[in-house]
Amino acid sequence: MLILADQDVYKLTIDKLREWGHNVVTVKELGMERASDEELLEAASKANRLLITRDKGFGALIFLKEKISIGIVLLRGTPKTIEKVHHKLQKLMQEHGEDELKCSFCVIEPHRYRIRHL
Repeated sequence: MLILADQDVYKLTIDKLREWGHNVVTVKELGMERASDEELLEAASKANRLLITRDKGFGALIFLKEKISIGIVLLRGTPKTIEKVHHKLQKLMQEHGEDELKCSFCVIEPHRYRIRHL
């Protein structure tokens, strides 16, 4: 999958995604560390990349302000639960295709994931 990783995503997560064979570009690699959330949504859409983040503010942008998105995966976990979050993230990506995820808002928690289609 083509993925844009927000600046708040742990390096360990980025490394896992790349290990699993995904094409990951980070916000830092694009020089967009100071970009607004709206600019990140636009960049992900233009690059046709799923946005992975730990920032809950993207939910408000999508559902309250009705901003258009290519697809978002929100990671909810701490350093103590990161391995469980990685397990659920991998399961999500194996069970749902790129086309489905790119039109969804997904929340990954240590013991489950949820998908809301946009």
